[in-house]
Amino acid sequence: MHLTCPVGREQRAILNTRITNSVVCVVDDDSDVRDGLRQLLESVGLVCITLSSTAEFLRNKRIGDANCLILDVRLPGTSGLDFQKKLAEAHINIPIIFMSGHGDIPMAVQAMKRGAVEFLTKPLREQDVLDAVNAALERDRVMREQIKELQNLQTRFKALRDREREIMTFAVAGLLNKQIAAKTGLTEATVKVHRHNLMKKLGATSVPELVRMANILGIASTQ
Repeated sequence: MHLTCPVGREQRAILNTRITNSVVCVVDDDSDVRDGLRQLLESVGLVCITLSSTAEFLRNKRIGDANCLILDVRLPGTSGLDFQKKLAEAHINIPIIFMSGHGDIPMAVQAMKRGAVEFLTKPLREQDVLDAVNAALERDRVMREQIKELQNLQTRFKALRDREREIMTFAVAGLLNKQIAAKTGLTEATVKVHRHNLMKKLGATSVPELVRMANILGIASTQ
């Protein structure tokens, strides 16, 4: 498959600095499409895994390393849209770029509503593919950072004492030390110590930051 509107050398260099070494999976039953995309993606420093079906994708041991998925809509067996739904149900949140040889607007709308990064029509333009991949990899980067932050916060939260967790729920509700003391039966000085310790353990330097952490952890405030 020949991609249209080749990307210039300068554009490739810019893209290369942004997405080098990321892993992209291409799933299409057309070998020419797979080969064309693999050559394009590898030319900008990406690692490309090409597969002929969604079943092959699920069997591949490297899919856990994938940063985005370029998926054909019409595939034998499970269609691309059905596969997108199954991945979501399995909580596999890999960013998806769809491609199709048919300009099916309802299909594109459905894919985008379910969170697809882009819906490209064949014949594919190199610049469109690389722009979509760049957007997908940025989404993946942000998502992985959020997961890492959540895991780190969960570890730090587990280190809190029960009393510190209790006081945290009052603190994120905006209560002052005096008010928390009245609700917990502790002295204001004791509340201040617990509050200082929980802030230190979580790495929070202000109440707004503590509130943000509580939101990430899914902790409800206590009025």
